[in-house]
Amino acid sequence: MSFTNFLETEILDHVFAGSAYTAPSTLYMALYTAAPGETGGGTEVSGTGYVRQTVAFTTAGNTTSNNAAVEFPTAGASWGTVTHVGVFDASSSGNLMAYAALTTSKTIDSGDVFRVPNGDLDITLD
Repeated sequence: MSFTNFLETEILDHVFAGSAYTAPSTLYMALYTAAPGETGGGTEVSGTGYVRQTVAFTTAGNTTSNNAAVEFPTAGASWGTVTHVGVFDASSSGNLMAYAALTTSKTIDSGDVFRVPNGDLDITLD
């Protein structure tokens, strides 16, 4: 996953300029049908039943991974083809902190459930 400009600035200010940064107490995973980028954007899913889901991470070395499966509600209508995911600091609006393309896009139709298994959402710094 790539960090957005928002998170990059927060980290640089915190580490090198001494500005306090308080990490969000809860993180939320979002699904996209069009790619977000360094400044946000993209097209977040908005179909019936869609809501961002909480996600928690465990860090080892230079990688942090989701420490439990993330499961979205059953789609009440077509959500389209999910191509990207993002991590936000709020359940709605908020700041996109990191984003990535899925290895394989997934079309979500009515009745489908989008699920990310434990350990499959990785953020690496190198």
